[in-house]
Amino acid sequence: MAASALVLPPTTPPTYHKIVSETLTIPTDTQKPIPVGLLACQRDPLLRELVSQVISCTLSQSQPLSAAEKRARKGKAEAPKDSLVEVILHDTILFPEGGGQPHDIGLLTTSDGELWDVVDVKRHGGHAVHYVKVKDNNTDAALASFATGTNVGVALGDHGLQRRLDHMCMHTSQHLLSAVLETRLNLPTLSWSMTAYPTPSYVEIPRAMTLEEITLIQEEANRFVFEGRRVHIEVEELDPEGVPEIAKTESGRAVGKGLPTDYTGGVKRTVIIDGVDRNPCCGTHLPSLNNLQLFLLPHMEGLSRAATSSARLYFLSGPRLITYLTSTHNSLTAASLTLSCGAPLVPERVQQVVDDRRKATKRVDDLEKELAENIAAGLVSSVRENQGSSSVSGTYLRRQRIDDSPNPLAFLSLIASEFTTKLAESNIVTPTILLLSSSPSVQTSTSTTVVLVSGSDATTVKEVGDVLKTKLGVKGGGKGTKWSGKFTGVWKVSREGSTVDELGRGLYRAISV
Repeated sequence: MAASALVLPPTTPPTYHKIVSETLTIPTDTQKPIPVGLLACQRDPLLRELVSQVISCTLSQSQPLSAAEKRARKGKAEAPKDSLVEVILHDTILFPEGGGQPHDIGLLTTSDGELWDVVDVKRHGGHAVHYVKVKDNNTDAALASFATGTNVGVALGDHGLQRRLDHMCMHTSQHLLSAVLETRLNLPTLSWSMTAYPTPSYVEIPRAMTLEEITLIQEEANRFVFEGRRVHIEVEELDPEGVPEIAKTESGRAVGKGLPTDYTGGVKRTVIIDGVDRNPCCGTHLPSLNNLQLFLLPHMEGLSRAATSSARLYFLSGPRLITYLTSTHNSLTAASLTLSCGAPLVPERVQQVVDDRRKATKRVDDLEKELAENIAAGLVSSVRENQGSSSVSGTYLRRQRIDDSPNPLAFLSLIASEFTTKLAESNIVTPTILLLSSSPSVQTSTSTTVVLVSGSDATTVKEVGDVLKTKLGVKGGGKGTKWSGKFTGVWKVSREGSTVDELGRGLYRAISV
């Protein structure tokens, strides 16, 4: 008979959640909501589903946009908004946003077996409010499905469970990291941010750390992880008068955040990492540090605010760390294949490629300068020959190039600069207009031709630029004796070039060179 194994979901130890106040109890009246601080998701963070009762259900009103959101959406068409209902339950395993931890997502199952998506959970005062997506925008059916007193199933679902696991790993790791930073280096956490998955989160501290300090903190934190230090919660009644003031640094910067002023749940919740940390927090945390390896990115981001400065230390843990390692490994493997070397040799080969590229770029720059000088010399020679005619009041020159480089304007500018220099060296004072254009070797309706106008008279240069705009649709501008622009489409010498030549001859009655 073949052996079989039954894999059971992890469970939260019964000692995880401790009510240390004799007068505090979990409400059992199903007609009243359990306050945030005593929710099922906070008592048992590994619980995946439960049955609860509807306290109320109302149609959600759209929230007014903040100034930043209005600026971000300016000029953009608004996407259609889904109708939502706000559902308050007696109890829930879906965590409302708070303590720096984002909200959960999940599913509600009504008595008829219908599944409803919970897209957001927020704390209103002391209550957790579920924002439930209305099906087919039928708000009447939604309100009827969540009538007061009806039983509903609450579940995280697969996506919600993955999201919760990520949040718990990062949040518990932040508590551990902040505790070790303060005890070992006397660096308090000024703030922290749980960024969107899978990017690293960060803690903000008063100063930057050395690489040696980062290594020290990482080793110390992971020692507690390898020891499997337990995490548990102590809950008591909140005494508003006993809430300590927020600590501040010598510069006056607040350390962390205090209790939200709109919180009315009446519960004080403390997260304890055995022998490491005690910290007030409303978030969901893993019952143990076991397997919660912490990785600190060995670089920091400095910040400056008025008279104070600080730094961000980025970290990864749990699913984000696995994703980061997988992505990094894949990138390193791809780079080693491209460079035809083993992974350990990639940094050396990359440096070699960079050095070779730098040398090649310098060679190209030198050759372009030499070529620009030769082109400019030829143009000046044409001006000198044209200057011999007594009937010439000025000289117009046009030069068309084919160039597939990413920045053809730079080379045209180099030609124009050399041309101006050589004109001055040749003591030529006859007014000149030089029009340079550069098109790709293969042109389509979306191709870009770069046009540069350079001349001895700023007024004339502006006049040429204005005509290029009106007659050819060239978009650009300039200042003084230089004007540049871009033409979109197929630039033909017989068409656009002829239009420009006609303009040049009209200005100076000179022969196009």
